[in-house]
Amino acid sequence: MSEISGDVAASAVCAARDVRVVVGRLRRRLRETYDSGDLTPSQTSILSRLDKDGAATASALAAAERVRPQSVAAVLSVLDERGLIERRPDPGDGRRQLVSLSAAGREFIDDSRHAGEEWLARALHERFTEAERRAVIEAMALLERLTHA
Repeated sequence: MSEISGDVAASAVCAARDVRVVVGRLRRRLRETYDSGDLTPSQTSILSRLDKDGAATASALAAAERVRPQSVAAVLSVLDERGLIERRPDPGDGRRQLVSLSAAGREFIDDSRHAGEEWLARALHERFTEAERRAVIEAMALLERLTHA
């Protein structure tokens, strides 16, 4: 394991580790809150990426997911069979296809997001005090600043 340079405060190293661990656990817990319809994590990830980034080519999805194009092709085939994506010719290059969410894919993503947010809101309501919830809101605002660096 590589060590973090000595010019970084110990508190920053500890905070980075704690945030990484908690975010990972929270993501797994949120995934447990919805019915995946027997989709694999790779299939769910592609759907989420299409939701976030919009239509894309298979090669762009492979690059974004950091996987081989053949792997994305297999995932897209399953998603297509299940009616969760649509394919259409790329207007800029008719030899390529653009992949986007279908209405069923959009519904899957929306239902998943709603289930996760409902679980999280209930958990925050039941397990945290008002002051703790406000501290979470403040911490999220600080972490959001990291995404704009």
